[in-house]
Amino acid sequence: MASTSNIPGSMAIAPLGAGDLIDRAVRFYRQNFMTLILIAAPPVVVGALFTVGWTMLGRQLFTFTSDAYDPERMAYYLFGWLGGFVIFLVESVATLVVMGGASRNFIRYILFDERLSFAETYRNVWSRFFSLIVAATFIVILLGIIGVIVIYIGFILSAIAAFILASFFSPIPVVSFIVGTIVAVVGTAASLWLFFLIASRFAYVPQVMLVEGQGVASAFGRSASLASGNVRRLMALFLFSTLATYSALAILYVPLAWYAWSVGVEMWTFGQGIVPAWYELANSLIWQISLILLTPVWMIGLCLLYVDERVRSEGYDIELMAAQRLGDIPNVPTDYVNPLQPALANATANLQGGFTRPPSDGSMLGL
Repeated sequence: MASTSNIPGSMAIAPLGAGDLIDRAVRFYRQNFMTLILIAAPPVVVGALFTVGWTMLGRQLFTFTSDAYDPERMAYYLFGWLGGFVIFLVESVATLVVMGGASRNFIRYILFDERLSFAETYRNVWSRFFSLIVAATFIVILLGIIGVIVIYIGFILSAIAAFILASFFSPIPVVSFIVGTIVAVVGTAASLWLFFLIASRFAYVPQVMLVEGQGVASAFGRSASLASGNVRRLMALFLFSTLATYSALAILYVPLAWYAWSVGVEMWTFGQGIVPAWYELANSLIWQISLILLTPVWMIGLCLLYVDERVRSEGYDIELMAAQRLGDIPNVPTDYVNPLQPALANATANLQGGFTRPPSDGSMLGL
């Protein structure tokens, strides 16, 4: 495949390595920072408001003493954990839905230099709203279950293997420590790799739905077929974005922890009173800020990976060049199976959840 193409746009379409992916994601993020933050903010802000309301409701419902084993105290923590868990699940689904709507807008931006727009993103969300809700809910629940199983079992097996090998080399403490540490690190990395191997199969579902116009079931199959070979790049994107974001947020976390410690807040214990509401809410606020900052990075990275996979496996750059020169693929009778798909599906949804071709206005691809 040619390394570059003459597709107009802010991106010369070419196969991307892990470093290229991160570099372009950061560049696009920096160039469109405020727009991307505005796009990512609504579901997170609503989730933050519900979190604050749930926390304050719990403090009104439960009263407790300084006894660490007070049943009211335990009930409060259980109430807060269950509410936070449900809010997080709903917020994750809403964020994935918004990422799906943004994917079409962003891919038009990187291919055709069209402006990123908050309004256009949410119009895309509304055009496939219920389909995106179904797909996002399925992804969040399935990956949550798989993540718990794979990562926790991996951690347990790694800890057992590290303990056995460390015990075997116990006469030499230094060797025992080094071997145990290496086994634990390798086991953890293997668990993460297995999780991302599975998660990568769902990585392109929103893009397939919004860019190619496919339904929910076919989008999952299409995403799995495109996802081969991207585990390393997906892990690199996740680790880089997470570490970079939380390194930046350390300027908020560290002063907050120091101040709380200076006024006597017991942050790591259940004894001597409950954590003050202001500290609990401040921690929640910083967590919500991290989600707002992380979501655009993931959206950009997954869109770049999606285009890259199509370039590598399908000649997407050539397909776009052909669409520029020849126009969109003509319709065929419904009783025929067309092996070709449009480079970018039209955005008018039909009753089956796909896309139909609007009346042509002479513009390329009917866009």
